[in-house]
Amino acid sequence: MSDDSASGRMTRRTTIKTGMAIGAAAMAGRPGVASAAAAASPANPVMPVPIPAQVPAKEGVANLSGVKIGYWDTEGTGTPIVLVHPATGSAKIWVYQQPAFARAGYRVVAFSRRGYANSDPVPRANAGSASVDLHNLVESLRIRKFHIVGSAAGGQISIDYALSHPDRLYSLTLACAVGGVTDKEYTDMAERIRPAGYADMPAEFRELSPSYRAMNPEGAKTWAELEHGAITGNRIGQTNVNQINFAALGRLRVPTLVIGGDSDLGAPPPMLRMYAAKIPGAELRIVSEGGHSLYWEQPELFNRTLIEFFGRHST
Repeated sequence: MSDDSASGRMTRRTTIKTGMAIGAAAMAGRPGVASAAAAASPANPVMPVPIPAQVPAKEGVANLSGVKIGYWDTEGTGTPIVLVHPATGSAKIWVYQQPAFARAGYRVVAFSRRGYANSDPVPRANAGSASVDLHNLVESLRIRKFHIVGSAAGGQISIDYALSHPDRLYSLTLACAVGGVTDKEYTDMAERIRPAGYADMPAEFRELSPSYRAMNPEGAKTWAELEHGAITGNRIGQTNVNQINFAALGRLRVPTLVIGGDSDLGAPPPMLRMYAAKIPGAELRIVSEGGHSLYWEQPELFNRTLIEFFGRHST
């Protein structure tokens, strides 16, 4: 496995570890937890992976104080996982995660934020907050406590939720997430690595690694179709409840996994290391040949890593 990890690096407030640092012996006998050996990367990490058959799930539109939010829910009695999609996606993108997490014994829920898929657009007069919409949704589904997984822009929403409702979370996973951090040191780095016009480049170029696009033209096409079909209305303007900066990250008290790819143009390893170092006890995993859509590009490694992490933080 060719991972670049910050394993063992100590700061005044936190230790950053890889998600694989727990040995197989320590995990023996625990359901839903993959061993370090089992989670090793294949020789070619971006070989095509067929989309698996989905587990039956309820699809619905929740009316939350007059706001319609589309979602799906595998239901059941398992510990819940809530998936928060990136700006290039909707509740429909999690086709690799839904069956893997459900068959590991979890209840899996995903929703489309306002402006995406089956949800209302963002109203210009009162845009609201995606983390508030999320809280209203889990309340309506009677989910008391859950694991939250935020990919890319979904990571910012997940951090906002964790700051507001730490008691409702078993764990926080930030996957290829920019995080919404406003500190100048962080935003200056982002400006240095993203050229003018970066946001106007084709989404599949920005979001998928060169390795994946080279090896998986059909997978890249399917990803692009989901991305192009996700945006159904105005989606700009929602704001955070909390200010997200390094000081706020230092107040997080939720077990946190930061995972990303070494070929990510939007959230490369230096940025992930910078904000992971501010989160107490955060674990950091950098995946070889991974781009900004790691959940899609390397789903088997992504799923195993998260299932192992969930297994250590479900009580």
